[in-house]
Amino acid sequence: MRVQKLSLLAIAAVAGLSLTACNSGDKDSSDASGSSTPSQSAASQDSGSSSQGSGSSSTGGGVSSGKGTGTGTGTGQSGTSGSGACKTAQLAFSTSGGMAEGELIVNLKNTGSTACTLKGFPGVDLKSKDGSLSAKRSKLAAAPVSVKPGAETRFTLHYPPNHSGGTGETFTSLVVTPPNETHSHTLPVGINVPVSDGSGPAITVDPVGTGK
Repeated sequence: MRVQKLSLLAIAAVAGLSLTACNSGDKDSSDASGSSTPSQSAASQDSGSSSQGSGSSSTGGGVSSGKGTGTGTGTGQSGTSGSGACKTAQLAFSTSGGMAEGELIVNLKNTGSTACTLKGFPGVDLKSKDGSLSAKRSKLAAAPVSVKPGAETRFTLHYPPNHSGGTGETFTSLVVTPPNETHSHTLPVGINVPVSDGSGPAITVDPVGTGK
């Protein structure tokens, strides 16, 4: 059966993956669009992510498969208010289902004692047993978000759900690098996407401050 396609990056990065993956046998896969997998340990972090969060609003050529829906729940305030950039060590990371299938919300909570600011696109790498790939930036504009102590903001990851009938590829880890940071944090996920011939919808990420 011909499966839906992911991006050329997925094929190049995911070693040993081929279009015959849909015939490789049954395996369980989970769609993270309706699940919540919190990770409350902000101190546990990886420092060698293959992508770095950026404070610029460059689109990077990504085409969003969905749109962000605002600037959070009101706990993160727009504007810098003189606060410094949020560091990975002072953030708690968790995930929740988006408003549509193929969306994953990543929540960032300020666990520090002072307000801090996030602006731009986070670096996001998805890892599976076969390899990894980096999410492309969406076309949404980035705005600064000041996060008070104990408050949180978020961003949205968009991915093509696997409706191919095949087993697809399942990513089990999400490595997040906040904007203007070099240290990353790894979250467990269960994102299943179709195997691609290289010209399908890409996995994209919105700037921090967007999401439900």
